[in-house]
Amino acid sequence: MDFDFTPEERAFRTQVRDFIASNLDPQVQAKLAEHRSLTRDEIVAWQRTLDGRNWATPSWPAAWGGPGFTPVQRYIFFDELHQAPAPEPLSFNVAMIGPVIATFGTDAQKRRFLPRIRRLDDWWCQGFSEPGAGSDLASLKASARRDGEHYVVNGSKIWQGMAHYADWMFTLVRTDPTATKQAGISMLLIDLRLPGVEVRPIVTMDGRHEVNAVFLDEVRVPVDCRVGEENGGWAITKFLLGNERTGIARVGMSRHILRRARTLAQQRIASGGECLADDPVFRQAAAALEIELHALEITQMRLIAEADAHSGTPDPRSSILKIRGTQLRQQASELMLSAAGPRALAAAGEFQAFADGQWPAQAPWSTTVAPVYLSLRAASIYGGSTEVQKNILAKTVLGL
Repeated sequence: MDFDFTPEERAFRTQVRDFIASNLDPQVQAKLAEHRSLTRDEIVAWQRTLDGRNWATPSWPAAWGGPGFTPVQRYIFFDELHQAPAPEPLSFNVAMIGPVIATFGTDAQKRRFLPRIRRLDDWWCQGFSEPGAGSDLASLKASARRDGEHYVVNGSKIWQGMAHYADWMFTLVRTDPTATKQAGISMLLIDLRLPGVEVRPIVTMDGRHEVNAVFLDEVRVPVDCRVGEENGGWAITKFLLGNERTGIARVGMSRHILRRARTLAQQRIASGGECLADDPVFRQAAAALEIELHALEITQMRLIAEADAHSGTPDPRSSILKIRGTQLRQQASELMLSAAGPRALAAAGEFQAFADGQWPAQAPWSTTVAPVYLSLRAASIYGGSTEVQKNILAKTVLGL
């Protein structure tokens, strides 16, 4: 198999790289380079910049108003964003609920929501996981009973990424408690400004506020905010999760972390006066990681090359990308932590400042290393836990 990019694909990479260099706010790029959190306004502004180039929805076909990228172009686009680094288009909007509404929504829902999804006029979050219903999503207990032209929703959701920024939540609720677990679930679109909705912050061990708990108490949701048929939400969920896990290898992101590890190693002088970057053990670890990333990239390109054989449906072998991509990002963060050494330590007050979104102006940039390392421990769980991905491979690929 020929893994070389065509001249047209190389020209597209240059086009994406030049666009990022010309349009991305240098302060935003600097924040991302040091793994600092962006504000809501910074994320929205970049999404609208991409929308002005028709690149805000890279996975959408032209029929939905997207750029109609080929699988290779989409890979190149995200690889350049990750390596710049630049913000990705908000995945909750453009990779999750956008394709769901475009595929399963009514014409009225498409007209109402899709243009606002593209520009981040509405910020969406995902309301799937519950206490006791994470990897076993079909065990969810949040309920919705029909009352005329509304559903009355009660229950709670947990680990809602960026829900404190969100205007809307796409969520799964049980509409038929007598049916089997998968058969009685529906998908609703819930305006988080409705009475009875409460969003509570969860500050994780890396000191950041990115996830939340959402409580729903007698929330009245219009019936026209149901996607698909009543009790037909499970098929939609499988479609959405397949989209969520596409391209999750994030090779470019791991390469950015590896570059930062090498930069930190250049700044670190050991007790004997030797630069850590010249230490043979460190160099060997960095080289081994780079080789593994290249192997993963080849695996991803093989799956991309065979995408047409799956007629647009998720390839179950993409679980390999999720598992290995997660492992390598975690290894990259470990190498970065090792390179930063004692400078990666942050005082308790600094971690509280991180949680409040106020990074100390004089804090060494190496102090953001530990939060990245800690945050990536969760990568083995979100987007489909490693254990679930192994089960998918065992059943659908190995036939066990």
